[in-house]
Amino acid sequence: MNIKHLRRATTALLVAFSLWSNTAKAQQSTEVDYDAQYASELVKPGTVAPNFELPSPDGMKVSLSQFKGKYVVLDFWASWCPDCRKDAPNIVDLYNRFKDKGVAFVGISFDVDAALWKAAIEKYGMNYAHASELKKMREANISKTYGVKWIPSMVLVDPEGKVVMGTVLWKKLERKLEQLFR
Repeated sequence: MNIKHLRRATTALLVAFSLWSNTAKAQQSTEVDYDAQYASELVKPGTVAPNFELPSPDGMKVSLSQFKGKYVVLDFWASWCPDCRKDAPNIVDLYNRFKDKGVAFVGISFDVDAALWKAAIEKYGMNYAHASELKKMREANISKTYGVKWIPSMVLVDPEGKVVMGTVLWKKLERKLEQLFR
């Protein structure tokens, strides 16, 4: 093989590697950046989190204001949502890790069937506050108020009632909580 062929082969390999590398980077960024696609309309960090008062599974009222002075994770979900069911054990784990550090969790469901909602809470061991209008996401006032267009979605509120972050990725929530409670 002469030098001319060796240079061509080397150039072809470099071009192929470059194309592969750029394709891999593009795939990574689209796989990781779900918030840009699904969380863009959630309430914005720094804004005051809107108060709400919604029925709990036992008919009592749950409001954001009752958790004033604590960090609060609002977990928007539904029992029929495959991603919500997949993430439920991770959210429960976060609750168990941070509940004694002043973090309250409130599950806000978009179920329309109370029995299915309650069964899912029990099945996944979601032993924290829950609330629901028992309306579909697109019909529920809370989804409009918080800009929820996708579930699962999570909003973290600080002790003063301001939004810290909104995300559709429980891992981002985990990193933020770990950062706050080092």
